Amino acid sequence: MEPWPKNPLLYEINTWVWLDELSREAGRPLTLATVPGAVWDAVAALGFDAVWLMGVWERSPAGTRIAERNAGLMADFRRALPDFADQDNVGSPYCVRRYVVDAHLGGPEGLARARRQLAERGLRLILDFVPNHVALDHPWATEHPEYFIRGDAPELAAGADRFTAVAGTVYALGRDPYFPAWPDVLQLNAFAPGLRAAVIETLRDIAGQCDGLRCDMAMLLVDDVFQRTWGERAGARLRTDYWREVIPAVRAARPEFLFIAEAYWDMEWELQQQGFDFCYDKRLYDRLEHGEALGVRRHLEADPAYQAKLVRFVENHDEPRAHAAFGPSRHRAAAVAALTLPGCGLVHEGQLEGRRVRVPVFLARRPIEPPDGERTELGAFYRKLLTALRDGGFKDGSWSLCDSKGWPDNDSHRNLPCWGWLARASRCLVVVNLSEAPAQGRLSCPWDDIGGACWRLRDVLASTVYDRDGDELLSRGLYVDLPGFGVHFLEWSRRDR
Repeated sequence: MEPWPKNPLLYEINTWVWLDELSREAGRPLTLATVPGAVWDAVAALGFDAVWLMGVWERSPAGTRIAERNAGLMADFRRALPDFADQDNVGSPYCVRRYVVDAHLGGPEGLARARRQLAERGLRLILDFVPNHVALDHPWATEHPEYFIRGDAPELAAGADRFTAVAGTVYALGRDPYFPAWPDVLQLNAFAPGLRAAVIETLRDIAGQCDGLRCDMAMLLVDDVFQRTWGERAGARLRTDYWREVIPAVRAARPEFLFIAEAYWDMEWELQQQGFDFCYDKRLYDRLEHGEALGVRRHLEADPAYQAKLVRFVENHDEPRAHAAFGPSRHRAAAVAALTLPGCGLVHEGQLEGRRVRVPVFLARRPIEPPDGERTELGAFYRKLLTALRDGGFKDGSWSLCDSKGWPDNDSHRNLPCWGWLARASRCLVVVNLSEAPAQGRLSCPWDDIGGACWRLRDVLASTVYDRDGDELLSRGLYVDLPGFGVHFLEWSRRDR
């Protein structure tokens, strides 16, 4: 394949739920090996560069049994799936028993078939890796207790919510430092030399099955964080930080292999320095959700090299469905903002169709959400947006943030963040009103070569056209007047005077 684009677009699929739905539509069981080619064709036609098949690894029967006893989880299952039955709980995909593709999904052969189907359409494959913990019935729990944070019998007796026993050995349950421990997983020890060798071997095997990994809660394995979380219990730090050792060891054989970090707590820059190609931009998501236009603007003033390694999204399997969380108008504005910024764009299956129910990752199926007029309009909007992203130079173009100005009695321009993209054969300008009130302003154009010509600005989302003089644009800026949560996606073309 060609090298990864500078700004790839990623499509996340909840694999188990997606296959269940495809099977119901086909009237027969489908696995990754038997997904119809037309389904992959439809994904490729939307302009994605890679598919993230979330949750393909073998799930833990022990973890599933623990989930069955968790009243909070069961209530969440019934919230999402009113007709929930016990067989709908297939366990968490982040409670991994083995890094082998689950037989229900088609096993390793099914994944290999799906990968070939994707590659034939120019699509790469992303899978998950969970570095912080494994299931209670993972083979390492009995074969390599030295890989884990451990406890003793008195600690188990005093803290059953923090420790558990497997085959007579007491282990700490996996956790992050700000929440209670997860009852279905064992905490790995990032400072155990044997663990690192085993992780590298595991990752090299996974790297032979895909083109990149999304690493769950990657910041928990940063040495400083791990030491603060576990203290003396973890033992002495090793000479090299966890990710600085692991990532290069995989890349030695697979230089183009992509590492994506799920990251929080403002750890994105540090994880980028430790080798990750892209890190979640949760701060942007929060600001888009709460309508912080000024905060978004300041966020986008960060170092371009840092921004180029962020994952932008308005939805993923951990967040509420965008159509429910944002509402129809804000959803569109936020999606245009997130997906037209530099870095990696992430779209969640069901987002384009306006699904409203967030499905817990434990579930094998999701509720039926009949289409309506609002969702149909949203789908048409997304098709226009994705087509513009595919054709507008976003994959490898250069990005520039624009300034804005208003008037003494009108500072609503502050709600109009704006940026431009310049590629070899195209240029475009994106303006988003991140408030519910109308906003006006004059926006500086990011290119100094537009003078001496007339320009046609075509809004690809609204099918409107504006003719503007380049000299006036340079001297006064582009006047914009947008309704609440309105957007402009303006493709530029030079015209004769």
